[in-house]
Amino acid sequence: MNKLFKITFLLSVVVIITTFNSCKRDWLTPKPLSIYSPENTLVDVPGFKAALAACNRNLRTEWYGDGAPIITELLFSEVTVDGTDDKAGPAQNLDLQITPDANLNSPDFNRIGWFWNQEYVGIRMANTIISRLPGIAAITDADKAVLMGQAYFYRAYDYYRLTHQFGDVPCPTKEVTTAKVDFTTVKREVILAQMKADLETAVKTVPWVTDKGDVNRAACYHLLTKINLALGLFDDAIASASAVISAGPYKLMTSRFGVDAGLVNKNVTWDLHRPDNKAASANTETIFLVTDRLGTASAFISSMLDGGTGGTSGSRIMRQCLPGVSISTTIFTPAGKTGMTASGGVEIDIMNIYGRGIGRARNTPYHYLEIWDDPNDLRHDSTSGNWLYPENLRYNNPALKGVDTAYGLRLRLKGPTGKMLCDDTLRRWYPWPHYKVFIPDTENVPMQGGHSDWYVFRLAETFLLRAEAYLWKGDAASAAADINAVRTRAKCAPYTAGQVDMNTLLNERARELYWEEPRKTELTRMAFIFAKTGKSFNGKTYSLANFSTSNFMVDRVLDKNIFYKTNFITVHGDQFRMSQYHVLWPIPQNAILANADGHINQNIGYSGAATNVPASDKIID
Repeated sequence: MNKLFKITFLLSVVVIITTFNSCKRDWLTPKPLSIYSPENTLVDVPGFKAALAACNRNLRTEWYGDGAPIITELLFSEVTVDGTDDKAGPAQNLDLQITPDANLNSPDFNRIGWFWNQEYVGIRMANTIISRLPGIAAITDADKAVLMGQAYFYRAYDYYRLTHQFGDVPCPTKEVTTAKVDFTTVKREVILAQMKADLETAVKTVPWVTDKGDVNRAACYHLLTKINLALGLFDDAIASASAVISAGPYKLMTSRFGVDAGLVNKNVTWDLHRPDNKAASANTETIFLVTDRLGTASAFISSMLDGGTGGTSGSRIMRQCLPGVSISTTIFTPAGKTGMTASGGVEIDIMNIYGRGIGRARNTPYHYLEIWDDPNDLRHDSTSGNWLYPENLRYNNPALKGVDTAYGLRLRLKGPTGKMLCDDTLRRWYPWPHYKVFIPDTENVPMQGGHSDWYVFRLAETFLLRAEAYLWKGDAASAAADINAVRTRAKCAPYTAGQVDMNTLLNERARELYWEEPRKTELTRMAFIFAKTGKSFNGKTYSLANFSTSNFMVDRVLDKNIFYKTNFITVHGDQFRMSQYHVLWPIPQNAILANADGHINQNIGYSGAATNVPASDKIID
């Protein structure tokens, strides 16, 4: 890429993202044209590539910032709950907090509204590319085919997520150029069938190898596999996953590599999740990722778009995931003195070694204890530091020095008489996957989590998707082989065919894909499959007719997530509750009201569902 092309490309990205991002809050309302309109930018390959970069940026934000949207996906699952219990509002009592007219887009509450807004923003971006590209004579047919395939990917990605977060939804597939307030709810399977057809076109034209962060053929096949599964087309899912596993230039990483390869006390699990390694050419496992780097052109563009703030504020992942051991006077020594300080720069600088957490994304005993069935599993290894426990930390309050013999010793949960030394174990006492969440942070003191690329699709998941398809077909031996490809890389003993089922598969996904997979989306997808096929799970069968009153997803969460299962009550007096209808999120009420000349259905279980009409069995633009 020559210098002139780079400058043109970067400026085009700014123009396109600024234009498209203006519709964040009112997804139904087109904006007036300006000198930055698509007419003036979508005229050549650089302009369309800039528009695709805007699609990528729109997708990227899910994993970044304080209260990142991915947290909401995780807390509607068995792996995570919101541990912030010092105020009302966090999504703990879902019966009370998750309503169509609630605050659905706040780091302190939930980010359901973010997904609704941003996924439709992404669809608008992709639709504009798809609608305009055929008429650009200056672009060759070969280039058009690649660009169109990549746009199909972004649109299919957003519709895949929407249909498993919200179910039946409106489905515009063409650019909206005039005011439109007559959208209609379309059946989920109708939408997915169209996305399948689009991706089957994309896999023929998008190249296997592209620049890191760009859509490639493997990403299209990987997404197609998920959609094939969602449609119950298990043979198709096996074929599309196999295209990546067997035919593409992708291999699981099984040997040490990258920036820390020389550290003898680390391992390949650690290497996979180092920020500098995710997009490295040596990493043959990366299928599709989003980029976020401090001091790069990408960060410069983001800074311009976000008002000079430096693009994303970094991952902030340590702030979200780590226990809040330094919050107020919460961790005590056996002598009853305040044991910890949140200050950086002290002698025992815990907060600038591991990061300062607030327990917003508190993992559950299911995730940190129950699923680990092999003591050799590198993904749960505390000897190498891949996993850490509060007991790995040391009392560091400078006021203890010379006064309390606990200073510098490891934290303890109980004193010698059995008295609790932590006043809130929900928020302040639990282990965490250090290898996943440790992102060095040069901008915040104490560290909160710095800039890093992030995996969206990784080959390990492709194996697990194919394993799932085999399980739906009753081929446990082939499923075990695919699960074992991931499992043995982590030094675990392989499973036999008799040991694998859907529970085994979901446990493996939880071990391998924490903070990568959209867990709620995947559980809901599986819930639809159970309901469609009538296959039983733990002796229970489901149907589409009563999906919102009895479904696999919520049954699994209530079985595995101890906080929802027991209706755990926080120190603030809030109760963890989840109901069957939470298998789908509420359609934001403002979106329904804005659609004055049409009808958008509300999901069953939420206020407004009584006025629902049959969803359309065809896409109407």
